[in-house]
Amino acid sequence: MLLLLLGIIFLHVAALVLLFVSTIVSVWTTSETHTSDLWNNCTTYNEEVHCNPASAGEWIQSVQALMILSIIFSCLSLILFFCQLFTLQKGGRFFLTGTFQIFASLFVMSAAIIYTVMSSAWVPPMNSFGYSYILAWVAFPLALISGLIYVILRKRE
Repeated sequence: MLLLLLGIIFLHVAALVLLFVSTIVSVWTTSETHTSDLWNNCTTYNEEVHCNPASAGEWIQSVQALMILSIIFSCLSLILFFCQLFTLQKGGRFFLTGTFQIFASLFVMSAAIIYTVMSSAWVPPMNSFGYSYILAWVAFPLALISGLIYVILRKRE
């Protein structure tokens, strides 16, 4: 039982770390002279970096909001899990924890989809998606799986 509990916590923390990294690090799209993320759009000219803030439109603000919401819901889910672990009755399920984690996964999926569709207005078309974008897509199934595990999981002694 202890190994199962540690595995679930590890899965949740791994998804949370991926959400933090993908939101903070500035490599959602990249090329040799250009990088962009949720916050800045940077271009390199003669070894000088020029960055413009992310005010291109409502879609980038919605991606920012969804990524921040996914982090908040995932953190709340982890806190709720520890609270329910000590207060939930024997045989009870972690429905609230699982629901919050599933919401976090849906928020990160929505943010990544919006960024995929709308990024052509924000970055040059020659850019490719960077590792932060990929980490966001990896965080989605991890958060969804941990949320489903929480919903299925019953508290034992």
